[in-house]
Amino acid sequence: MFAVDPLLGANIDLGIVLIVLLKTLVIFGLLLVSVIVMVWFERRVIGVMQNRLGPNRAGPFGLGQTLADGLKLIFKEDLIPERADRIVFKLAPFLSLVPAFITFAIVPIGGNFADKSGVIHIFGHDTFLQLADPPIGILLMLAMSAVTVYGVMLAGWSSGSKYPLLGSVRATAQMVSYEAALGLSIVMVVLVSGSLTTHQIVAQQSGWFWKWNVAVTGIVPFVVFLIAGTAESHRPPFDLVEAESELVAGYQTEYASFRFAIFYLAEYLAIIVMSAVLVTLFFGGPSGPNIIGPDWIWGLLWFQVKLWSFLFFFVWVRATLPRFRYDQLMDLGWKLLIPLSLGWLLLLIALRVGTDEGWNVVVVAIASIAVLAAGYALIALALRTSAKHTAAQGTPSGLPKGAQ
Repeated sequence: MFAVDPLLGANIDLGIVLIVLLKTLVIFGLLLVSVIVMVWFERRVIGVMQNRLGPNRAGPFGLGQTLADGLKLIFKEDLIPERADRIVFKLAPFLSLVPAFITFAIVPIGGNFADKSGVIHIFGHDTFLQLADPPIGILLMLAMSAVTVYGVMLAGWSSGSKYPLLGSVRATAQMVSYEAALGLSIVMVVLVSGSLTTHQIVAQQSGWFWKWNVAVTGIVPFVVFLIAGTAESHRPPFDLVEAESELVAGYQTEYASFRFAIFYLAEYLAIIVMSAVLVTLFFGGPSGPNIIGPDWIWGLLWFQVKLWSFLFFFVWVRATLPRFRYDQLMDLGWKLLIPLSLGWLLLLIALRVGTDEGWNVVVVAIASIAVLAAGYALIALALRTSAKHTAAQGTPSGLPKGAQ
């Protein structure tokens, strides 16, 4: 499964094992450091945007604030509700944390992609600058995204209280709804790339902007992935999962101390990993021009520039947009993103089939757009008819008109 990496294609000896261990420490150490920096970065940027100081007491420029918060949570009293399922209650936070680490393991964070190989030479061996490159990398990523849903659901169910349970049901509905649109946008990338491995997807985007999947797929899949990934990562304006505007904290209500810190860490891990996957699928990953010096350093630099550009964008969105209502949240996922991504997928398939068969691409595009427009009109008509029927029956709460 992991033999795609040239490092694992030969006889495995002690040197190869040490290189794999070194890659593991570097990649996951980089991820953990990125989380610490991201928490500080978000607080400082939002402070500037909202004309506040932000953290500036613990350490220079407030750099020690994240560490201080972590130590505070570790030393706080740990509580387990009396009616909780103790085993599942303790396991649930890790079901939200571990999938993010596994997903980041298949993301290429560097390498020389000028010749579309992405291979670097280290300690006498050729390898990829990613922990693993399984042939089913995209499917593994989708599977880990699904496992995260179990962490949220089991956290609310195992608490033994109705408030976390209701909060987990709401959070699960949100995550499952947007996972459909997320998966469809990834299918479009697989369609144009012809591969399920993240390394091959990056290698095929080697070059300038017009070779990146964001341009090849027509921007729409990128927009769908961006919105769906934001919602699945519980980021504003889709942060109804934590229920910050309520007196309880959703599925996290009964969690305290270190276990609450794990959920907090998992949320920031999710947004970093989601940004890394977005860069990998749509923006060429580490590929970029090599100016001077070792090629692998420039790959690592371009990946970090793209990654932190998107992280800044997510912070900007948090500081700017108000929170959605829950009905608006669900309408956006089911009534807009899923039909849009499904229609665009059918359009890309039609263009691919037309190209393979030698048909006139312009005629195929016009016919496909006409069919999709007709389908959209039928969906809009059905929604308007449903809204009129609901209005005729009474208010959404079931009460007759005027009863409220």
